[in-house]
Amino acid sequence: MKQTDTKKLTLFALTWPIFIEILLHMLMGNADTLMLSQYSDHSVAAVGVSNQVLSVVIVMFGFVAAGASILVAQNLGAEKDKDAAEIAVTSISLNLVFSAIISLVLFLFSDAILRLMDLPSELMDEASVYMNVVGGFMFVQALIMTVSAILRSYGFTKDTMYVTIGMNIINVIGNYLFIFGPFGVPVLGVEGVAYSTMASRFIGFIILTFILIKRSNKMLPFQSFYRYQKRHVVDLLKIGVPSAGEQLSYNTSQMVITYFVAQLGTIAITTKVYVQNIMMFILLFSIAIGQGTQILIGHMIGAGDIDSAYKRCIKSLKISIIISTLTAIVVYLSSGPLLSIFTNDLSIIEQGAFLLLVTVILEPGRAFNLVVINCLRATGDVKFPVFIGIISMWGVSVTFAWFFGIFLGLGLVGIWIGFIADEWLRGILMLRRWRSKVWVKKAFVRS
Repeated sequence: MKQTDTKKLTLFALTWPIFIEILLHMLMGNADTLMLSQYSDHSVAAVGVSNQVLSVVIVMFGFVAAGASILVAQNLGAEKDKDAAEIAVTSISLNLVFSAIISLVLFLFSDAILRLMDLPSELMDEASVYMNVVGGFMFVQALIMTVSAILRSYGFTKDTMYVTIGMNIINVIGNYLFIFGPFGVPVLGVEGVAYSTMASRFIGFIILTFILIKRSNKMLPFQSFYRYQKRHVVDLLKIGVPSAGEQLSYNTSQMVITYFVAQLGTIAITTKVYVQNIMMFILLFSIAIGQGTQILIGHMIGAGDIDSAYKRCIKSLKISIIISTLTAIVVYLSSGPLLSIFTNDLSIIEQGAFLLLVTVILEPGRAFNLVVINCLRATGDVKFPVFIGIISMWGVSVTFAWFFGIFLGLGLVGIWIGFIADEWLRGILMLRRWRSKVWVKKAFVRS
């Protein structure tokens, strides 16, 4: 499989399809929230807490996809097409085995996991149903992540975007049928949303697999699916495990913070879900820029072009900070109408609007992490972000969230103070790491 000529690609050419794809993934989640909000605020809270747990699991699946994305890009930059293809197929096989085991655990122990979250009793039934259905089939999402990462590393970012569009259409149609019950369709609420989510993902995976085979001209080394090469597996784990470790630490710390929020009551949980759904539209710019930059830097590192890689990161960071700050301001100024889309509860709207004001301070700090960490990963410097991340997320974010939010009684505002301190501390440290150029010695591939 020959990649798109990334030497001729600009950051914009790589990033805009990624941006649309991520936007559509977010819209899929927001479609669930928005459509369920017409059904019940309790249902929104139940799905929100369940997704907090599932987001941790998705990160666990992501370690193979992350390793594949970086190694494929570096090998393509070094013109080692055969190794790139072998790594791609091996990563799909590894993630299938791992994700199937995790999916079984989620299905069998969903109630026990939710009880650990100290979920209010009135939310337990719906959260359990959602966790059983979506969690039990999470291996499909793992495969989607892996195949999509491979296609993006080859430069086929538009392919994954088009598939995501189709998945969103299927998901929204399914939600409409099961939530509102037209044409005599049974109203299933949260259960119906879960079925719709999994159906759209399954169809999306089938189409992505077809595209991967077509793009490869049926020349992928499928023997690598069951016959692993030790060096490929070792390299995948060396990059993938630390890369996912930083995200796993983040999502696990978010679970603990959600536990704190649960102590504040159902209204606080619902407010957090609505606000963070809106915030996702702010940070998607930085996510897309970070992922597009990672692909470019991976190819540059593989080709040995260190100077271009360094400059690309700094330029992307500046773009991301400007866009995320301006977007956060616009979102705050529109906070009333935006929150009113989800709820008519004035207390939720008022508190949510203030949290979106505080978010104007939060988002530039988050831009540092979303861009620079992806740049460090692309070079193979993956352990430092994990080390700093664990210290900051737990020592700052979780600790501050408890101290300001629970101990001092500031509620969700206190939680947001913890978020801000964590993002800015990590961001500044990541930028210092990039400027030091320690990462030059970390690359896995040499041309």
